[in-house]
Amino acid sequence: MIQTLTEHLGRGIPLAESDVAEALEALTDGTVSAMDKADFLAALAVKGETVEEITAFARCLREKSIQPPLDPALRAREILDVVGTGGDKLRTINISSAAALLCAAAGVTVAKHGNRAITSKSGSADVLEACGIPIGLQPDQAAAALRDHGFAFFFAPHYHPAFKHIAPARKLCAERGQRTIFNFLGPLLNPARPSAMLVGVARPDLCEPFARVLQSLGVRRAMVVCGRVPMEGGVAHMDELSTLGETTVAEFYQERGFSTSVVAPGLFPFQPASLTDLEGGERDQNAGTLRRILSGDERGPKRDAVLLNAAAGLFVAGHSKSLIEGWEAAAKVIDGGAAITKLKSLTQAGRT
Repeated sequence: MIQTLTEHLGRGIPLAESDVAEALEALTDGTVSAMDKADFLAALAVKGETVEEITAFARCLREKSIQPPLDPALRAREILDVVGTGGDKLRTINISSAAALLCAAAGVTVAKHGNRAITSKSGSADVLEACGIPIGLQPDQAAAALRDHGFAFFFAPHYHPAFKHIAPARKLCAERGQRTIFNFLGPLLNPARPSAMLVGVARPDLCEPFARVLQSLGVRRAMVVCGRVPMEGGVAHMDELSTLGETTVAEFYQERGFSTSVVAPGLFPFQPASLTDLEGGERDQNAGTLRRILSGDERGPKRDAVLLNAAAGLFVAGHSKSLIEGWEAAAKVIDGGAAITKLKSLTQAGRT
């Protein structure tokens, strides 16, 4: 069946939801060859994934995932994830992870979903582990941490066992230099099913379709962003809001409809900076930077980048009425000591 679907994709025929279900059965079947799976994934990428196809893949993979036992009172809260698809290859610090912690320190319930580094030196799991935050919690432990501490990390491999049968095909595609749909499915598969999401993508043309997918999956409030990064000889894009240039935004909220816009850097008191000022390193180096930002010791461009993305997270979660208000609130959380106190409480909880 997967070979037939590959042929259909080669003729430009989009997949129906039933086709996606059949394809995923083959992709997660250990007896199907990695070559056949890789050919299918490559054909899908070459055709170009539609909103409907991405939604169907996400929905089917969610059904195959392990669900943490969140109680009704916890479900009733606005649960936020701040996450990027990765793939921008800019090697910045872990901006999303720092912004997620800052939002938690401001009182938002944050369910952070992520993995170890794939295209960078330090993924969200790496930097949070280096900070002393537990990343290997079992589903019931993660649910309890989210309830009791307002923050929990949901380590992707613990919740998506089916992925082990897809990994060899993804490796083959990577060796061919071919991206696949799995390069950007990660943010759609948070097992905690957050109601509010700030998602970064590495291409501005993905903002609107990605937001449409989140809306189709039942997310109540979401902002999808891609930041412009001026560089010598051209322009790059980052999977966060950018302090270096304009940011493309697609967003929707229950109380108002879908919209697209551009966030201009002139709205905020950014310090002069270049991409070099945002570059990170190995996990321990990035963890040190994260601590300095949350403690208030880091006052430069890296702080600005975290404040901007935390501002968007607070706005998406309904804790501020605008990005400017969110920026000011996030700065107060750092300067008042609540941010570093939150980090210390999370690391202490990880040792008990």
